[in-house]
Amino acid sequence: MKTPKGEKPIYLDPNQPIDRRVEDLLGRMTLEEKIGQMCQYSGITKEYEEMIRNGRIGSLLNVFSAEETNRVQKIAVEKSRLGIPLIFGLDVLHGYKTIFPIPLGLASTWDPEAARKAASIAAAEARADGVHWTFAPMVDIARDPRWGRVAEGAGEDPYLGSVMARALVEGYQGTDLSAPNALVACPKHYVAYGGAEGGRDYNTVDISERTLREIYLPPFKAAVEAGAGTIMSAFNDLNGIPASANPYTLKTILRNEWGFEGFVVSDWNAIGELINHGIAENIFEAAEKSLKAGVDMDMQGDVYRRSLLKLVEEGRISEDRINEAVKRILKIKFKLGLFEHPYVDPEHAKKVIKCRERLEAALEIARKSIVLLKNEGSILPLSKDINSIAVIGPLANDKEAPLGPWSCLGDPRDVVTVLEGIKSKVSPKTKVLYAKGCEIEGSSTEGFEEAVRAAKECKVAIVVVGEGRDMSGEAAC
Repeated sequence: MKTPKGEKPIYLDPNQPIDRRVEDLLGRMTLEEKIGQMCQYSGITKEYEEMIRNGRIGSLLNVFSAEETNRVQKIAVEKSRLGIPLIFGLDVLHGYKTIFPIPLGLASTWDPEAARKAASIAAAEARADGVHWTFAPMVDIARDPRWGRVAEGAGEDPYLGSVMARALVEGYQGTDLSAPNALVACPKHYVAYGGAEGGRDYNTVDISERTLREIYLPPFKAAVEAGAGTIMSAFNDLNGIPASANPYTLKTILRNEWGFEGFVVSDWNAIGELINHGIAENIFEAAEKSLKAGVDMDMQGDVYRRSLLKLVEEGRISEDRINEAVKRILKIKFKLGLFEHPYVDPEHAKKVIKCRERLEAALEIARKSIVLLKNEGSILPLSKDINSIAVIGPLANDKEAPLGPWSCLGDPRDVVTVLEGIKSKVSPKTKVLYAKGCEIEGSSTEGFEEAVRAAKECKVAIVVVGEGRDMSGEAAC
């Protein structure tokens, strides 16, 4: 498609409807450029920069900061043939640099407004720093406490999970994706990932249709109804069929029953792992099965780039199916306003990230998330004038663990430890003794004696127990 000399191409005209802009741009693209839009890679290398110049990459993840995203985006917008901007994605699960309670903690507030606010603040910070897309919320229902990713969701109840899913999607996306404080959401991991046998990450899931529909699907449906722009297909298989090659869940339910219009991205190399699942002999079969089932973008697998052109040439994949995927991806880019505003202002980012107002909001939401299990003898609250307190445990003076798993760009230097917090709140006359006692992991009892001595010397002992941040989250079962 050619544009008359002196006229702006339709796809670059912000006054045109998005659907018309998409059709115009699609008509100008080569098949190789279309396939490029369906490929996402992690980080940035010289090789990736050259691929961007040639229109062979549509998205990057784990590239952030206003300066770096601007630098890379400039290659796409100003050096490639059609100037199609990249979409930058990142796992912004419970804060960008201002860190909020982990999603399970947010669910413990029983307050969807708190979750919505946390997501909106995370979105504003991330978007200011050049990120457009978050791989969140995780809306998997989790009923096996051995599964490490319980921390990333709202727990075991489908109703609470659905309420939180809706609130988080609305918080991330706002009412206008092109706003400078909005991220496109990506509910994950579709579907039933939380039902892994034995609580082992990536393991098989074998459940009934009734359990699927009553337990695992409702939070995803709520997220779609809230307007989620993308969905992530999972690693796991469901009743013998891998989730990233499952036309029943990706087409029959997601598209036909729910009317989802956004695009589906695979989880990290989930398309390539169809070979591991045993349903594909090679990357060509993996790409064919995944694309036909409904996965539009290949995250970090490099399978679509290496396979789709040949599959089209052989007639195994139609170009119409390629066009369908690319339209969905381009539509999100237009909705994000990336063609009009591909860059961000580094000075604006400095003003909005970790500003006082947002830190105060994080503190208030953290207070709401605290769960008091027992208050025997009404010992709490403690008086600030208590004469002595023993603070015991390796987590009491830990600046890493309070950030939680998947804490994005949270900085341990910003953390106020439990010990520091107690010291700052009690009277200057209060004696505060600290004893580590033991390590988070290990069987040494070397520090027990010191801890017991400190407890005996003080009026009250506060023992800080739990898990290190690396004991929860992905692959931490």
